Amino acid sequence: MAENTKVTSEEVKEEKVETAKTSNTTKKKETKAPKKKKMRTYQQRQNRSGYMFMAPWILGFCAFTLFPFVFTIYLSFTSVASTNWGYKIEFIGLSNYINAFVGNQEFLPALLSYIKMIIPYTFIVVVLSFIIAYLLCKINVGKGILRTIYFLPVIIMSGPVMSQLLTVQNAGDQAAEKIAAVTQQTNAYSNIFIMQIIDSYSPALANGLAGIFDQLSIILWFTGIPIVLFINGLQKINPSIYEAAKIDSANAWQIMWKITIPMIKQVGLIITVFTVIQLGMYDSINPVYKLIEEKTGETSSGLGFAATYAWIYSLLALVMIGIVFLIFRDRKPKDIKARQKQEKKLKKLEKQQKKRLASQARHQKKEAKLYGK
Repeated sequence: MAENTKVTSEEVKEEKVETAKTSNTTKKKETKAPKKKKMRTYQQRQNRSGYMFMAPWILGFCAFTLFPFVFTIYLSFTSVASTNWGYKIEFIGLSNYINAFVGNQEFLPALLSYIKMIIPYTFIVVVLSFIIAYLLCKINVGKGILRTIYFLPVIIMSGPVMSQLLTVQNAGDQAAEKIAAVTQQTNAYSNIFIMQIIDSYSPALANGLAGIFDQLSIILWFTGIPIVLFINGLQKINPSIYEAAKIDSANAWQIMWKITIPMIKQVGLIITVFTVIQLGMYDSINPVYKLIEEKTGETSSGLGFAATYAWIYSLLALVMIGIVFLIFRDRKPKDIKARQKQEKKLKKLEKQQKKRLASQARHQKKEAKLYGK
């Protein structure tokens, strides 16, 4: 009987300890659970408010950008014809793309003329805007007035005004005006000594430079926003860097190429991409844009051709932007590249040595087991 009473008392004690442990754990869970719920509800409220603020933009992007983006891909492989019952869409595969490069005699010359126009115009706009911004940062007197003067054409000359300046009424007048413009350019700049030298060696280059000088007012209109962006980038450079370079006896040319241009590369990248997109919005510089507008209005398979032209132009613009990214990327010096290659080789050798040592250790263990037995 005494033994039975001892066993029962021990069991009762164990049950009490277990109940105490379970009660403590439940209390801890009860105390921690509300905090987790509060944190979850607070995070959910933050997420909901963020999604609510972003909802108009997301809906607008899906309705006006994403859906047309996907739908034009489909239309570029179809033939769209208007009928009495609406539009008739037929899938024709790659025939629109083949027709654009082989069958159509307008698209490929327009694409080539766009490439010929966009490269020099972009280069001139970016370089000229950088020079003007650099000079404006160096001027101490009348800085604000000069900045407003260079930015005024952007405010005054709106898109329709600029398109009227850049476009001509009909094709016959355009051809006549081109011939007259070449003769006027050569006659107007024939008295300049430098132009005479260039004309004697390369008349085509002289005519091109004359055309650039003749359209300098239009080029200056495109430089308004890039000048502001370049000024912003130049002002962010720490002046102590220039002071340290001057103490190390660096001249202005070295400071320009070693400090200013490398530190403003990212701004130059943004400006170049912006200029490529901005110049492509005008018919005289981008005749492909005019072809897209004309094909969109045609009733017989116009939308299919327009979508095809738009996608070819978009891919070309993406290729040009990719080339700009490659030009403005941060290139590492040759010494750093050589060091990185050496480090990679050393890491590979270290891995190989570790593998060899591990294999040797395994063989030694196996041999020790065999000899031990």
